[in-house]
Amino acid sequence: MKEKVKLVQPDYENCIANLPNSILKKWGIPPMGKTLPLADACLQKEYKNVVVLLLDGMGKSVLETALDEKGPFRTHLAGTYSSVFLSTTVAATTSAMSGLQPCEHSWLGWDCYYPQVDKNVTVFLNTVQGTKEPAAAYNVARAVAPYEDIVEKIRKAGGKAYWCTPFFEPYPKSIEEICARIGELSREPGQKYIYGYWNEPDETMHRNGCGSRAVKETLQNIEAAVYALAQQLEDTLVLVTADHGHIDTEYAVLQEYPKICECLIRLPSLEPRVLNFFIKEGKKELFKEEFQKEFGGEFLLMPVEEAIEKKLFGTGKPHKHFRSMLGDYLAIATGTLSIYFKEERWLTMHGSLTEEEMRIPLIAFDT
Repeated sequence: MKEKVKLVQPDYENCIANLPNSILKKWGIPPMGKTLPLADACLQKEYKNVVVLLLDGMGKSVLETALDEKGPFRTHLAGTYSSVFLSTTVAATTSAMSGLQPCEHSWLGWDCYYPQVDKNVTVFLNTVQGTKEPAAAYNVARAVAPYEDIVEKIRKAGGKAYWCTPFFEPYPKSIEEICARIGELSREPGQKYIYGYWNEPDETMHRNGCGSRAVKETLQNIEAAVYALAQQLEDTLVLVTADHGHIDTEYAVLQEYPKICECLIRLPSLEPRVLNFFIKEGKKELFKEEFQKEFGGEFLLMPVEEAIEKKLFGTGKPHKHFRSMLGDYLAIATGTLSIYFKEERWLTMHGSLTEEEMRIPLIAFDT
């Protein structure tokens, strides 16, 4: 018998979308929503620098599995809190940068359907889902659902704020280079906010499994680099967190279920752990019957309207294009199965509501 997994609801009063609102409040800027109590407690003092370093995929469960309980990350754990839904990089890092919930910013998953171009688009790459073909001559996600992140907000208010990620100059290529850049910025005069991001341990977990030696070594290296940085800094609060966690998974391939595929207008999008389905007219009952027969023990099939009513994507005011991106049904993983429809397969995945995917840490170094 497969081991049962525990499901948790996203807590939009204690989630990654609340963290940037605590930063905005600290800078005297109106927040986009509720603040994060854990972060508010850490921010009571005045600091020259506040650093938020987001480590992709470093959920509570992998932190406990990979790192020594007496090591710096676990001994400086301020508490744990919730990712958003979907518990995935596109949705959660957008919330971490904007202070908006997924229903508000509408960056929902790795692949999203945009009716404006009538295509499933791989959001961060701006390509047609499953191909290297450009989705449009412009960035579809930024054109359809633009948002302002809090670095920009702080700058507009006259403060100093910086990104330190592989996607902005000077394009750091390792955790050591990211830490070095954070150190340089922190030593500059004036109060400032620094947002850092590194794409590990996410990539290593996808390829090797949550409990692998490779993941432990990757996280131990990150922990050592970040702790060395914290020891060098003065008058700085370093908050280390994650966007989501991971769970070891098996997989199925959607195209091997032709009766389900025959009901679909297009391939689903979002993530292998949470898929959205647009159903052909007159095929809803057949779709429900076939999906329940094949995947009912591993996925919860939910009408999209029910998911919205349950506030899975957030409690805020939905973006004007949010509903049109979702289709008719969501399939939400309740076990350890992922559903793919392309060549790529991963040993671990994220996106759904299991505790492993949803619970994330907040680690605080007060220098």
